[in-house]
Amino acid sequence: MTETKMPAAEANEVAVDEKNSYELAFHVLPTVAEGEVAGVYEKIKALITKDGEITTEEAPERTDLAYPVVKPMDGKNRKFTSAYFGWVRFKFDADKIEHLDEEVGVIEEILRHLFIKLTKQDEAEPFRFHEEKKSVKMVEVVGEKETLDEVKTEKEEEAPVSEKELDESLEKLTSDDENKESDSKKEEVKEEEVKETKEEVKDAEVKEEEKKEEVKEDTEETKEK
Repeated sequence: MTETKMPAAEANEVAVDEKNSYELAFHVLPTVAEGEVAGVYEKIKALITKDGEITTEEAPERTDLAYPVVKPMDGKNRKFTSAYFGWVRFKFDADKIEHLDEEVGVIEEILRHLFIKLTKQDEAEPFRFHEEKKSVKMVEVVGEKETLDEVKTEKEEEAPVSEKELDESLEKLTSDDENKESDSKKEEVKEEEVKETKEEVKDAEVKEEEKKEEVKEDTEETKEK
């Protein structure tokens, strides 16, 4: 059986493919000035690219930690509740990853770090922490704005009555009350007039009766004479 030799170029491609995929997640101390964080990030990437190849990354940004992290500094244990978080994904030789871990560990500005060996599925689905966080915050802001717009619309619909409209309403009510009072007085006067008329008619009838009685008595007296 004839031995087939692989071309050098293809051999190099196989060697590259044999490298594992890793992710380095890290926190830069919050005591580092914001303008100097990029320099720390470049220092980390320089260590990786000496023997590896970066495939994707997310630059560190300030964020709150899920829980306080303690780091010995200047002979004291200092507690931190925030840091600059970032991550880098890269191809690297498995037999060299331990040495890279040691090199990253001695960087003074690093609060903590973690190496993760990635699966094919992990490689295909990188989680971009800061982009996701901004997206969630944007949704919350949009939702809050919509709520404020709804409240504003409701307030506009329930706008207070203007002073002019209030005055007009009061004048109308006052006018209605005055008209009602006037009508009531007219009705009372009318009832009084009717009552007086009835009494006058009654008095006239009584006087007529009395007159008739007087005439009757005079007639009887004349007859007797």
